[in-house]
Amino acid sequence: MTAPRPVEPLDEPLDDDLARLAESHGVATSYQPAPDRTVAASAAAVIRTLRALGVDAGTPDAVRAALADRRREDATRLLPPTVVCWEGEDGCAALAGLPDGTRLLIETEQGETRADAGQLPPGVHRLTARAPDGRTAEARLIAAPARLPTPAGRSYGLLVQLYSLLSRRSWGMGDLGDLGELAGWAGRALGAGFVQVNPLHAAVPGPPADPSPYRPSSRRFPDPVHLRVEDVPEFAHLSDADREQVRGLLERAGRLREDVLDKGALIDRDAVWELKREALELLRAVPLGPGRRAAYCDFLAREGRALEDHATWYALAEVHGPRWRTWPAGLRDPRSPETARARAELMDRVDFHCRLAWLTDSQLGAVQRTAREAGMPVGIVHDLAVGVHPEGADAWAQQDHFAAGMSVGAPPDAFNAHGQDWGLPPWRPDRLAASGYAPFRALLRALFRYAGAVRIDHVMGLFRLWWVPEGLPPTEGTYVRYDAEAMLAVLVLEASRAGAMVIGEDLGTVEPGVREALRRRGVFGTSVLWFERDWDGDGRPLPPDRWRADCLATATTHDLPPTAARLSGEHVELRDRLGLLGRPLEAERAEAAADTGEWLALLTRLGLLRSTGGGMDASSEEAEVRALHDYLLRTPARLIGVWLPDGVGDRRPQNLPGTWDEYPNWRLPVADAAGRPVTLEELAESARLRGLVRGMAGAVRGVEREVEPGAGRGVEQGC
Repeated sequence: MTAPRPVEPLDEPLDDDLARLAESHGVATSYQPAPDRTVAASAAAVIRTLRALGVDAGTPDAVRAALADRRREDATRLLPPTVVCWEGEDGCAALAGLPDGTRLLIETEQGETRADAGQLPPGVHRLTARAPDGRTAEARLIAAPARLPTPAGRSYGLLVQLYSLLSRRSWGMGDLGDLGELAGWAGRALGAGFVQVNPLHAAVPGPPADPSPYRPSSRRFPDPVHLRVEDVPEFAHLSDADREQVRGLLERAGRLREDVLDKGALIDRDAVWELKREALELLRAVPLGPGRRAAYCDFLAREGRALEDHATWYALAEVHGPRWRTWPAGLRDPRSPETARARAELMDRVDFHCRLAWLTDSQLGAVQRTAREAGMPVGIVHDLAVGVHPEGADAWAQQDHFAAGMSVGAPPDAFNAHGQDWGLPPWRPDRLAASGYAPFRALLRALFRYAGAVRIDHVMGLFRLWWVPEGLPPTEGTYVRYDAEAMLAVLVLEASRAGAMVIGEDLGTVEPGVREALRRRGVFGTSVLWFERDWDGDGRPLPPDRWRADCLATATTHDLPPTAARLSGEHVELRDRLGLLGRPLEAERAEAAADTGEWLALLTRLGLLRSTGGGMDASSEEAEVRALHDYLLRTPARLIGVWLPDGVGDRRPQNLPGTWDEYPNWRLPVADAAGRPVTLEELAESARLRGLVRGMAGAVRGVEREVEPGAGRGVEQGC
């Protein structure tokens, strides 16, 4: 008989040995929800987290044995698995502690061989150390620039969820053709420096597909649902019979689009993908010309096994469904003989999904080129989600790097007393380090290839993540620490190679020292107007000259109410209707009104908003929205973001945290103040949008420039 597994106590305190073992593996034994309050982690959370890291801590004897193993390993280890060297900084910290007389051999990424770590070229190199006592060790050595360069001047840009941006050519949701047209117009006509979009990662297939772009199947490859089918070169070479079929698909897509734009329907990603998939199957029958064939082969060679795994997962999902943990046992292992046989049998479908990844990657590159050609100094800012779906392609292909039985979330805090469980499996820090951070490097390299900048969601995850053991509530989680130096070195290395910026989403509870570490490496932060208050003083709105410069400053985000809704208090009414308020409605209304009133009073004192007698300029909400954005221009922030729906008075948030079916998260088109969907073509003609950004390009670039009426007509011409 198998011995029963010990049951971990949920509420017993950690003994000293268990606490020391946890600390040695980067597992926290307590956390601070507030500076003056410390909460101890439960024994159950610590034991299960250690188990996910391959450490048996289920009994006191096991804890003592594991602790002895760890001490022995630390005493005999010559090098950690990954070593970091920053350009221009004195030495590598990990090498400073080597015994005198240790000989180094460094094989650089560029093919050179060196005997010391001085003045290494940027890259990921192989390091071998031989100590005088005979010990040897191998490690990856990441040599990175000390920091990313600060961009010259300031830029402003537009923030939008791509699916919500429909033109009269899209198939029921915004696509890469729409994004290219928006970028070209915004750069040329509005003087915008960037367009920031939601994550465009590949989704877990449906129906129904999870509409959240922050819970993808893969962060490594983009989603072909965003393709502009008519822009695929093979579209022009369809046979007459296939062209007739595509014409029928276009008519059906037109009805989907009209349902959203004219009849108030929600965006139906599954219906859009069904039509696009049929069209792309037809396009695949068109032979690739010599140049196209060569480009496709180059893509296959560049992406290698990662692409093969990705496409294999999607081919297997077509047969067995998208939950790989329910597949036949042999297929749950991407390296098994059964998976190899299935891949060979499904090679046609594997090639189809490889082709989709190539087409999407190509169109993403074309969009970034369009943005740069339109004069944008940054271009497209892509978003990197914090994790992936536990049943998706990445979790299957890279399962050795993910912690089994764990989910990422957030601890209880002042905003959520129950904590949060995001349902995303975390990377194991030990496996990342052992691989030289290979999955992270490959992910970043792919994303930076078509990005002028990358926004990293929950950038604090480079330092630590809240792990929630399966079956326990989020309150029973604990923090697990990552090697932030190595994670940052990889990030800075790959961004510098691409000549791209990095923006970290550092909102909410941030561990002391994190923002300083990010700033030191040239990573921008995120500042949202409503949260920028003098929290160490009187709590009033933070004066513009006290804002940080190295940040993206915005009035709102996709997870917050649009600016018009916050000004009117409609966001409180919405949360009340959905039963999300934690206090009486009147108390919430009063607090929201007081918050808004303080900001409007400050705008008036600064001369950004005109006061008329007993109240603010009732001319209107538009004036208040403009004044708030003018306030952002008064700050030293190098990047100013304008939430595109604010430009037409949209009241509806794209995502309402805390809801699932109660609210249509991630399925709303951009709309005007009355809730009527607004097309890309109408956005380009919007007087309200022009009024919001009028003079903004001149303000950030130090020159006089205004948006001319009718400047958006280029969108209709594919500009």
